[in-house]
Amino acid sequence: MSKTKTVFVCRNCGAESPKWIGRCPSCHEWNTYIEEVVTRSTSGNQVSDLSKKSKPALIADITAYPEKRIMTGTVELDRLLGGGIVKGSVILLGGEPGIGKSTLALQMAMKLGNRSVLYISGEESEQQIKMRAERLPGSNSLCYILSETDLDSILNHATALNPDMIVIDSIQTLTTSQLESAAGSVTQVRECSAMLLKYAKSTGVPVVLIGHITKDGTLAGPKVLEHIVDVVLLFEGDSNYIYRLLRPVKNRFGSTSELGIFEMMESGLREVTNPSELFINRHDELLSGITIAATIDGIRPFMIETQSLVSTAVYGTPQRSSTGFDTRRLNMLLAVLEKRAGFRLGTRDVFLNIAGGLRVTDPAIDLAVITAVLSSNLDIAVPGNICFAGEVGLSGEIRPVPRIEQRIRECEKLGFSKIVISKYHRNMKTPDGGPEISRIGKIETLVKMIFS
Repeated sequence: MSKTKTVFVCRNCGAESPKWIGRCPSCHEWNTYIEEVVTRSTSGNQVSDLSKKSKPALIADITAYPEKRIMTGTVELDRLLGGGIVKGSVILLGGEPGIGKSTLALQMAMKLGNRSVLYISGEESEQQIKMRAERLPGSNSLCYILSETDLDSILNHATALNPDMIVIDSIQTLTTSQLESAAGSVTQVRECSAMLLKYAKSTGVPVVLIGHITKDGTLAGPKVLEHIVDVVLLFEGDSNYIYRLLRPVKNRFGSTSELGIFEMMESGLREVTNPSELFINRHDELLSGITIAATIDGIRPFMIETQSLVSTAVYGTPQRSSTGFDTRRLNMLLAVLEKRAGFRLGTRDVFLNIAGGLRVTDPAIDLAVITAVLSSNLDIAVPGNICFAGEVGLSGEIRPVPRIEQRIRECEKLGFSKIVISKYHRNMKTPDGGPEISRIGKIETLVKMIFS
């Protein structure tokens, strides 16, 4: 026998309540509770047999074996995963609609070579997937396609087929007969994910889940979904640009300080091994307002182009606009320039753009930003063979930034002859024959060095 009961579930964290409440007591979010019909089994309490359960073991008696990984055929993806897909792991791939999640998953399935893959699609038919697979690189004769949303049927097919990997596109479309709530609800997503996790851990078959993104940029479904899986990868990018950024938010088998860059093409996603050459433009002639910054995202260094435009405020109130850079930090840097360096920018419009559609949070870009603003204000071009790496403080000092050696090596690799950094770097190892290193401590020194 079973009975049906109605509960209210928080869409953000998955907490349950017997009645509707305005604010979730668990995650403290407002208006996140929705009503769902849940079927619970009432077969009664059963005494568990301890002989059939796993028993606790001393940590000294446990033998650790090397992790067996499956290479995906994509160098960038293998690096983000820590060297490949670990058997029995559950990977969550999230991103906005049209960003390339399904393309990356299908491309990975087609590149696995002689390994069998079960690709489950709850949004497309087999014919649509076939059409997309024909334009992607790689060919895998052991790639099975199944258009199904019933999880019980999917697990039966997976048990009979015993593939080397399973791809679910997407987790929000699956339903299980154990629950009566609609597909995509909090309880369905949580229960289906738990069942797939149990299957992956018991069989050793890795499962790749594709998840949707909500309006605020978070993964749809409860937060417990991110705690269940082993790896969370998030796709970022602008639909107006062809570049896609893949970031590991969680990784139990590797580092989360990595960054993968892909280029969206008609033939699928192409991995970008040297992003610095894509995000900087070698101009034929020098232009004012353009500087090159040596930045690091995670542990990956690359060079980006910073563009600035300073003009007279036509409409009375000066405008402050930035693309790819925090506007509040831009206002702070402009205040530092006016207070410490004597540049009157209060009546000027200032526009800032990070080329390539990137969004940069590295404070080491501060030095390149203020140099680009000064270059546009004075209408004096900065030499194209100079790059910058330094954080600007409120007192106008140039502060040191981490991993300066990696930034210098990236500067040398791309042929820059000079890099401007803080003079407060201690015990720094400079490469032999590398670029000229200019150390400065104040903004005033920067103005005299570049624009005098």
